[in-house]
Amino acid sequence: MTFLEPSILWGLPLVLIPVIIHLINRLRHRPQPWAAMQFLILANRSSTSHAKLRQWLILLFRVLAVLMLVLFLSRPLAGGWLGWALSPAPDAIVILLDRSASMETTLPGSSLTRRQQALTMLTQAARQFDGRSHLVLIDSALRAPQSVANADALAELPQTAATDTAADLPAMLQTAVNWLIDNRAGTTELWIASDLQRSNWKPDDERWGALIAQLSSLQQRVRVRLLAFEAGRDVNTVVALQDLVRRAASGRSELRLALDLHRNVNRAEAFPLSLTVDGARSEVDVKMDGQSFRWRHQLPLAEDRNGGWGKVELPADANARDNIAWFVYGPETMSRTAVVSDDAGQSRYFRLAALAAARGASQAADVIPSSNVASTRWDNYALVIWQLPLPQGETEQRLRAFAESGGVLLFVPPGEAGPQKFAGTAWGGKQLSAPEKNYRIAQWEEKEGPLAKTDEGLSLPVPELEVRRRQQITGERNTLASFDDGEAFLVRHNLGRGQAWFCATLPGVEWSTLGEGLVLVPMTQRLLQTGTRRLTQAVLASCGELSAVELAKSWTPVDATGQKDIRVNSGIYRSGDRLVAVNRPATEDEAESLESAAAQRLFGVLPFQMLTEERGRDGRMSGEVWRMFLGAMLLFLLVEAVLILPPAKPATTAAPPPGRANLPGQVA
Repeated sequence: MTFLEPSILWGLPLVLIPVIIHLINRLRHRPQPWAAMQFLILANRSSTSHAKLRQWLILLFRVLAVLMLVLFLSRPLAGGWLGWALSPAPDAIVILLDRSASMETTLPGSSLTRRQQALTMLTQAARQFDGRSHLVLIDSALRAPQSVANADALAELPQTAATDTAADLPAMLQTAVNWLIDNRAGTTELWIASDLQRSNWKPDDERWGALIAQLSSLQQRVRVRLLAFEAGRDVNTVVALQDLVRRAASGRSELRLALDLHRNVNRAEAFPLSLTVDGARSEVDVKMDGQSFRWRHQLPLAEDRNGGWGKVELPADANARDNIAWFVYGPETMSRTAVVSDDAGQSRYFRLAALAAARGASQAADVIPSSNVASTRWDNYALVIWQLPLPQGETEQRLRAFAESGGVLLFVPPGEAGPQKFAGTAWGGKQLSAPEKNYRIAQWEEKEGPLAKTDEGLSLPVPELEVRRRQQITGERNTLASFDDGEAFLVRHNLGRGQAWFCATLPGVEWSTLGEGLVLVPMTQRLLQTGTRRLTQAVLASCGELSAVELAKSWTPVDATGQKDIRVNSGIYRSGDRLVAVNRPATEDEAESLESAAAQRLFGVLPFQMLTEERGRDGRMSGEVWRMFLGAMLLFLLVEAVLILPPAKPATTAAPPPGRANLPGQVA
């Protein structure tokens, strides 16, 4: 038996308090011999042994009550038969196994991953219910209920193998609820094995309330057991592909990579980074200061190559699943911008900003008047800058489809308010600043988006912008930059694989100093770069997030000779002439964990037991058994209360009337 709060065990000497109080009470009255009372002592000697036994029992139960209180506060854990056999065998056991990429982190001081250890302990625990409980598995990657013949078959199933996917705990619980309803199972236990990664549990998701209400309303009783793991202490570094662009530079083609590196410890250290492109492998030493670092690198490409694939790999550490980032590239693509405006002055600023970084014919910008909007094919563009009233009807549908396929829309003020909305956002009225007091931008996002810091860590001169005129952004919005009075300057909407942005001012001199270019050019170029990704034949996808249409195609792994499943394994896959690089979802790189107490609160009134991974000699799961000690303490106090009750008084005969005595031989 182990304890979650072992420091409280230092309070075990407190069990001596009842003994000390008992001894002090005995010293308070010293016995004095008295000849006249000797006959009373002899008369009570027959009941002395009974009184002593009673006093010893009272003392014993008081000591035991204090002992149970100390053990209860120390949160004891019991493994094996004691941790699991205290409850009767349920009719069904539904195992919710998190096999996301973060579950492949090795346990401290062990070569086993969290997933492997979870399978070992779940198998050992389930053996006790073989033949008595129906075993069902729901894994995080496929979320399809799978009946398991017996506990030993659990680890052999392909649904328990490692994956590069993320987990969605609310969706897994919904699958379990649906199975319980469809199969009308009796008493059920939900065994959840997870590393409590916050991005997987989604504690703020609205689905939790509905799920717990459904489970509570079921006719059968449902208990929840959650298996928790020790926090990882071994050094682990994560690599993720942030950006990939093929460009012509100095007369030759090159591939520009931007990688995000993150480590769970804060220290300066150099390590080798392996780069593989079309089978050619090279190694670069990277020095990382701190915990996060964005690394950029250029790789030369042969001019005759229309496309290919590669990977970036870190040295082995605590998690092998987050050490590789895959990528594919296609031919150099024309990055085209469409400036939709009837204002020649404003459209000129945006066109020049879109062409500011052009090399040769790799970038182009077209000015499209309102009369040509209906006939324009938006599929040819990466970025559309819209300075007209918000689109409606068929134009709105076409632009939304453009964004959902990966394109980027930038809406700028048309000058007049209107009832039209796009993605729930509309234009309000124009506002003029007070004389000698222009609007200033006070807050903006510097970690991501078009106003983020440069690769060198330098901030854009956003605070230096002077805005004389602006147009309000109303309705739904995700504000990434705001003025000093709280009004929004830059708003973003995510639409499918693309984005829609709203900017509250224009670059003309009567509006702002945005036309000077120090903010407008990098902002436009970053939006253009984001939209350009949709134009390449090569695709970057997240594991477990491909659409049903994509999954219906026949995919062959390119990076390995064996069998790989594109649904659950990262890598390079080919379908016909199309290459796809599949990486783990970005949420799997988020290290924030959910506290066990917060996880318990999510289950509301459902019976809940926290289980911890205790790597002892038997490697069994340990469950909290504090309720047993709390019950024992209450029982001991109840018995002690009964023992200290005073004895019942014996019945007495009626006294004779005053002044009259019974004579010898007379009956009263």
